[in-house]
Amino acid sequence: MSNRPILIIGAGPAGLMAAEILAGAGHLVEIHDAMPSPARKFLMAGRGGLNITHSEPLDRFITRYGAARPFMDPLIRAFTPTDLRDWCHGLGVETFVGSSGRVFPKSFKASILLRAWLQRLDGLGVKLFTRHRWTGWADDGAVSFDTPAGPQTVQAAATILALGGASWPRLGSDGGWSALLAARGVPLAPFRPSNSGFDVAWSAGFLERAEGEPLKRIALTFKDRTVPGELVVTRTGLEGGALYALSAPLRDAIEREGKAVVHLDLKPDLTGPQVQNKLARTPPADSLANKLRKGLTLGPPTGALIREFAGDVDLGRTANLAALVKALPVTLSGQRGLDRAISSAGGIKLSALDGNLMLSALSGVFACGEMLDWEAPTGGYLLQGCYATAVAAARGVERFLTSPTTLPGEGA
Repeated sequence: MSNRPILIIGAGPAGLMAAEILAGAGHLVEIHDAMPSPARKFLMAGRGGLNITHSEPLDRFITRYGAARPFMDPLIRAFTPTDLRDWCHGLGVETFVGSSGRVFPKSFKASILLRAWLQRLDGLGVKLFTRHRWTGWADDGAVSFDTPAGPQTVQAAATILALGGASWPRLGSDGGWSALLAARGVPLAPFRPSNSGFDVAWSAGFLERAEGEPLKRIALTFKDRTVPGELVVTRTGLEGGALYALSAPLRDAIEREGKAVVHLDLKPDLTGPQVQNKLARTPPADSLANKLRKGLTLGPPTGALIREFAGDVDLGRTANLAALVKALPVTLSGQRGLDRAISSAGGIKLSALDGNLMLSALSGVFACGEMLDWEAPTGGYLLQGCYATAVAAARGVERFLTSPTTLPGEGA
């Protein structure tokens, strides 16, 4: 083995996983990260309960990666959700499947998992350097960093880039690495928000009544896809898992047409005729809010929401009201920006990588995690994708080290 270390740049879940695999195989491994402490976005994402992965059948699971499915399919099959759960259990962190099929640590806390993980890495001899901002390569091919002690360079046996995407910049994922790779001829796709809220032009009166109110147990339809879930009314529009699952096609439609119309089913557990029959049994003199509450157990802000989008429809006619309950048209006029997105699309084009996740333009330099141009909805798919690409990159490094063709950092 080389006496040069393998460098992992980025101490998020992808970088830590790649480091563990390589150190476990006996390699010298160093992790360098620009932030004062590791895995900041990972910890933030776990504040409400760390969603590790999802329990649905693997063939269905893989469809969640959309256009990147052909790329992600073999990587997920090589490191499956079951493998990820077993890995957690190996750290002493038991997991469970929630009612939605999502998988969580029993403690719900990212901090407990991270603490055990860092202890394991330390035991494997992995060196972690914080406040080391990657600045590219020196003339002799060494990897360069800005550090508290000034500029430093390290000669690496190989390098794995795991710097994240361009969402949550205050936690370190700012996409600033893109200029360094573009200068080396690595093809990149523009960053775009993913898993973010969408804008709706609410009336002032509606916001006074509904801002901050949840819409629970609903279903959202866009074109031929229907997604169950929940939403929250915000000052600028709507947020929530049901929208996140449709984030990519909605974003593309807005970019193409300037808007996207979704249809909101406020009572997905009932058919249209069932909704109409229940509403018909309510007293004719009841207000809209009372009809919805008594007939369908729908409370605020459902009535205000229906009025917001009813237009000239006569809500006094039961058939009209039932139709809107089952398919309320809501126009989305824009998407929240990268600074408010959970994740990002764009980054290193998948065509820029070989089968080992090495950059074709830079021999010995590999990439994984959200740096790559794939996206997935929330629900455990994002973390699973980060782990799986990290495993693939680490194994790619091992294959490279047995038969390198050019020096690390040089063009292939």
